[in-house]
Amino acid sequence: MYRLIATDLDGTLLNAHHQVDPFTIDILRQLEQQGIEIVIATGRHYTDVSGIRDTLGVRAHLITSNGARVHDPDDREVFSENVPPEFVRRLVTREIADDATVNLFGDQDWLINRDAPELLRYHQDSGFSYQVTDLTAHTGDDIAKVLFIGGVDTLARVEANLIREFGDSIYVTYSLADCLEVMSPTVSKGRALRVVLDRLGIEPTHTVAFGDNMNDIDMLETAGQPFMMGNANPLLMQRLPAVPRIGNNFDAGVALELARLFDLQGSQSVA
Repeated sequence: MYRLIATDLDGTLLNAHHQVDPFTIDILRQLEQQGIEIVIATGRHYTDVSGIRDTLGVRAHLITSNGARVHDPDDREVFSENVPPEFVRRLVTREIADDATVNLFGDQDWLINRDAPELLRYHQDSGFSYQVTDLTAHTGDDIAKVLFIGGVDTLARVEANLIREFGDSIYVTYSLADCLEVMSPTVSKGRALRVVLDRLGIEPTHTVAFGDNMNDIDMLETAGQPFMMGNANPLLMQRLPAVPRIGNNFDAGVALELARLFDLQGSQSVA
């Protein structure tokens, strides 16, 4: 029997407006009442995700910054891994970042190199916001993740710069088509999920996981029962062709699949 549910947020658990809908909230609360552990695993900042967890109303473990941070349901940090400071200082330079919008995720702060109010629509449930600052003046200390946002061509140039200069000494992945993320090479959602599983004494075979993009690969490979969203990145579909695909995030696909797996009836209709 499954004992733990791990799910990504954007493109997976959240709807088209980057929010959680009532049906999803109802299903997750029913699962918690049955003793099922819930893990939110995302590239988002911890402060942001803790606000989303409050909206869900469940006691979930949080895997944030693509696995660079893990917090328990009582907000105790149980794992952390930072990008080396000397790497951060190089990553924010124009030679690496090109024309991308650059973001630094620290323990509490979201720092950005230019104003980007369009990003705030992703954080409606939590109210989390950024601080515009000169990133080239940052010490590079205590940074969990460096995020580059830009068009396809811009991020292709950034990715080429990263490969040329850093090789395997960093972990680089896409969370969305316009979001290229950099973490320590020992960081991933799958590794962080194993930290949670070990703490709880749960085997991977008793785990269900949901994801939609390239940063979900090893989490899906870790879980005994992985599911891929119908709206998943085509590259993820090519990489994991055996993983079953379910409904779309904008149709509450995760909640519908969980209701089927655990024979639940939601009290709210899907929007």
